[in-house]
Amino acid sequence: MFENLSDKLHNVFRTLRGNSTLTESNISDALAEIRIALLEADVNVEVAREFVESVKIASLGAQVTKSVTPAQQLIKIINDHLVELLGSGVAELDFSKKPTVIMMVGLHGSGKTTTSAKLARHIKLVNNKKVMMVAADVYRPAAIDQLEILGKEIGVPVYAERTSVNLPAIVKNAVQQATQQQMDVVIVDTAGRLQIDDVMIQELIRLQQTVFADEILLIADSALGQEAVSVADKFNKAVKLTGFVMTKMDGDSRAGAALSIKKITGCPIKFLGTGEKLEDFEVFNPERLANRILGMGDVVSLVERAAQEVSEEEAHRLHEHLKKNKFDYNDFLSQLRQLSRLGGFEGILKFLPGGRQLSKAMGAINPKELVYMEAMITSMTPKERENPDLLDFSRKRRIAKGSGMPIEKVSGMINQFNMMRKMLKNNNLIGKLISGSNAGIPNFDAMPNPGQAIMNAPGQLSQKEQEKRKRLNKLKKKAKQKQRRKK
Repeated sequence: MFENLSDKLHNVFRTLRGNSTLTESNISDALAEIRIALLEADVNVEVAREFVESVKIASLGAQVTKSVTPAQQLIKIINDHLVELLGSGVAELDFSKKPTVIMMVGLHGSGKTTTSAKLARHIKLVNNKKVMMVAADVYRPAAIDQLEILGKEIGVPVYAERTSVNLPAIVKNAVQQATQQQMDVVIVDTAGRLQIDDVMIQELIRLQQTVFADEILLIADSALGQEAVSVADKFNKAVKLTGFVMTKMDGDSRAGAALSIKKITGCPIKFLGTGEKLEDFEVFNPERLANRILGMGDVVSLVERAAQEVSEEEAHRLHEHLKKNKFDYNDFLSQLRQLSRLGGFEGILKFLPGGRQLSKAMGAINPKELVYMEAMITSMTPKERENPDLLDFSRKRRIAKGSGMPIEKVSGMINQFNMMRKMLKNNNLIGKLISGSNAGIPNFDAMPNPGQAIMNAPGQLSQKEQEKRKRLNKLKKKAKQKQRRKK
């Protein structure tokens, strides 16, 4: 998310790298570029103008310390104003009433039903509460079936009345049943419309008057850009929303609606939908998102995700193997699967400081690489997995045939395994993340800002480009030498 905006801001900060002080001239030039970047990211015109003005006032009055560069100072100022724009602090759900009733509202195609299941899964796993979902969309074909399938997948019961179209009665009956079953939370998946109309609004008002929902969350499609902000404003005025869930944040690189919606409606964003899978759902944290937009990473979210996706038992089992100096292909396969659950190499890089620039410098990473490696390991016999030293040439050739990979690929995977085995003897990163130990884990918080570490890099070139440039420089030197000899 926000890839284009992040790239443009990164370029602006690079232009300030050579300046020794912040002046009105270089600030104005930088902020003009930032304003264009915000508008291209589909941020509301007034919001972009006010943001740039507030940053300008803060920048001109700022004292630049000797320990930081002007670019770093501007990053700090923009970061503070981004956090303020997005809404300072995490907006928590209100669970004070039992059962807590959450109404999910929005237009057709915004992802209400899937988001209802994502939210139910999140509340069940993170908040440790008993959840029931209610199929209150009786108009869309197969909406009830879809919610029931998702409910089975996440282990959450779904209340539905297939023969009734009386929505207030359906939801009232659902809340009564949830109370009898001592449920903590009831999530109501309401019907959507192609556009906001009186019928939809009146229906939502009747539902609210029937069940007195504690939370009314609007599912806002970030791909709609400023139209999403307009829809949010109309819904908020009609039914008094308590928060937003921004969906499809992974599919729209601009996603400027997230930067505008809080400012215009005064209502907080509470969650982000970042993918199609049910686990692609996260609490909206303004400070962490601002850091990710500015390329400073979000290691805290990565650690939290690792704790959720990697079982403690699995991590400690690996830790015991390493203590005994035993790391085999079964452990390696387990680590690969953990890495896959965390989003693969690129999924992890986006959470690290400067990860986006590092990803560009490394070049495209084949997302199927982990699948290929898993295929090669599963083509080994149980003895070969337990004893890595058994793999001679004939065994490699058999593994290559079994996995459909060239033998060079098998040799490369074995080299990667040996490197990982050597590294993990001294540093079990995943195990330490789970156990809470900080020993041996890089202190990402102490890493320099992009203004120092990334922007001072001598051009983010891939290895091939660097080698090409070296060859060109050699040819130029030879040409100059020939010219000197002729003279």
